[in-house]
Order: sequence, then structure tokens, then C-alpha cells
Amino acid sequence: MVKVRFLGHAAFEIVGSKRILIDPFLTGNPAAAVKPEELEADLVLVTHAHGDHIGDAVLIAQRTGAKIVAMYDIATYLMENNKGITTIGMNYGPTEIDGVKIVQVPAWHSSSDGKYSIGNACGYIIELDGVKIYHAGDTFVFRDMELLAELYGPIDLALLPIGGHFTMGPREAAKAVEFLKPKKVVPMHYNTWPPIAKDPEEFKRLVGDKAEVVILKPGESLEL
Repeated sequence: MVKVRFLGHAAFEIVGSKRILIDPFLTGNPAAAVKPEELEADLVLVTHAHGDHIGDAVLIAQRTGAKIVAMYDIATYLMENNKGITTIGMNYGPTEIDGVKIVQVPAWHSSSDGKYSIGNACGYIIELDGVKIYHAGDTFVFRDMELLAELYGPIDLALLPIGGHFTMGPREAAKAVEFLKPKKVVPMHYNTWPPIAKDPEEFKRLVGDKAEVVILKPGESLEL
């Protein structure tokens, strides 16, 4: 069994034989369900360099000894500017880290720390204990999502942004579901701030019977 907990915005905790955090933006996140000091982790995956995604990755890694997985440029940047962390840099493609299969896949988005562009944005397909989870990161829909489904499917759970403005909105995310063909989908990256205010029920309606849409409030979880 793998348990997936929504921590707010684009942050998730995945717990099975390993504990994985994705984009742990908690400090300063009005939708955060927990504090960073409440979390344990073996791996912390970062999709891009924006502050609402790197978030507390470094602090959590320093405290827990978790390895930070990120685009190579971001991983190098974090290592050079922080003590007491281990990073693993990737540049799209598959790997296996401590028994967890990870594919770093493209995302259509920018990546900076507010001053400098650092690496490229990405998403991840994670296989833990036989369960496949796709975290899209911040992205617009793109047809190569069909290729992701062909190469790495069937996807048990897709975590997709629906807030618009910076990412897909409900309509585009519903098309992504059509391409990806996941069994379940959880919407994310919406209602944190006014520019990305969206009704997840609209997304659920647009998806229809293409997948089971599970709307999680921050702090809620599902089991796979």
C-alpha cells in the first residue's frame, strides 16, 4: 500500500517502503497542512526553482538527511549554496534511487529563484512499491503526455495543476487526463492565491468518466 497525502498547493507526501516529498512549499504557504518540522523523508523531489516549489526542501533535507532530487542545474545550485545536504541532479530520463524508480519528464514552465533562471522545469513519474504516480509540476498541457502514458503507463495516480494563469486550467488539465489515461487524478496548484482560484468540481465535471477525480483538501490523503 502507498499513501499519498496532499500538503497544499503542489506539495505531496508519498509513503510506502520509502517516504517521498514533492515540492514541499510549507513555510509561507497559506494552504499548508503541516509544518516542515513535522515531516520525515528519504527523498525530496523538486520540479523547478520557483520558491513555491523548492519551498522547505533544503531545511527538510538538512534535518532528515533526505536526498534532494532535482534538475542538474538546480541540484548543483543548492549544493553550492547550502551545507549539510546531498543532491542528485538529473536532466530528463529514468533512474533508480534507493529502490525507487524515478523518471524526470518535461514540463512547460519557467524555472528561476527570482533573480536567475536555473535549469528547466520538470515533472516526475515515480514507481514505489509497484504504484506509479505522475506529478506534472507546473505545466501547460502537451501532446507528448500521450507518449508518457505509452512508455510508463498504466499510471495509477496523476497529480495535475488546474489553477490556470501559471499552469493548465481545468479544461487543459482535463485534456491532459485524456492523454495520460490515469486511473485516478488529484487536482493541485489552485486556490492558494486569487490568481489561481478555480473550482475543482469544474475539473471533475470536465474529466467525466475518463478517470476517477479525487478532490483532496490540504492534509487529506488517499491510499493506492
